[in-house]
Amino acid sequence: MTVLVREGIDMAAVDEQALDALFDQMTVPEGYRAEIVGGAIHMSPQRRVHWEITRRVVRALEDAFGMDALVLSDVRIDFPGSLNGFCPDVAKMRDGAESVRGERWRYQDVEFVTEVISQSTARNDYEPKKRAYAAAAVPVYLIADPYQRRCHVYTEPKEGEYRTELIVAFGSDVDLTSTSLGLTLATEDFPVE
Repeated sequence: MTVLVREGIDMAAVDEQALDALFDQMTVPEGYRAEIVGGAIHMSPQRRVHWEITRRVVRALEDAFGMDALVLSDVRIDFPGSLNGFCPDVAKMRDGAESVRGERWRYQDVEFVTEVISQSTARNDYEPKKRAYAAAAVPVYLIADPYQRRCHVYTEPKEGEYRTELIVAFGSDVDLTSTSLGLTLATEDFPVE
């Protein structure tokens, strides 16, 4: 769902600082998450299926890289493009990454992103977010889609787009050994919608 927080605001006229201030003051209902995609504030419900997949990806990263690996979930990171304050379902940061002034993380430090599809915001994950992650040169972008029952893995970002896509059905392993992650992600326990 796209949300305009205050009536009468022309979103095209809102600058980045004003949108940030508006976003920071916004109250997000329990069970929802909010993020900024292309200057629009989107809220999506956090369902059990969504959380189960997110949890399994985080667990796989912690198993591979240890409990001290910098793995974030639903934490805002500003990505290239017009007003993109995304809260990836999972983001693995490079070793040594630090937040800016203890608040925001740099997109240049993101090594891996997973987005789990929510029906209401699926287009964002497949289109503007995919373009922004490619423009940010995120090496590996994984979309887990419980409606299609498959994962899409995008790699080799160049000139604002991903050069390769791998599609893997839920139940099969996602081979990421040839990527910077160097791991295999099991999906046999990914729930479906």
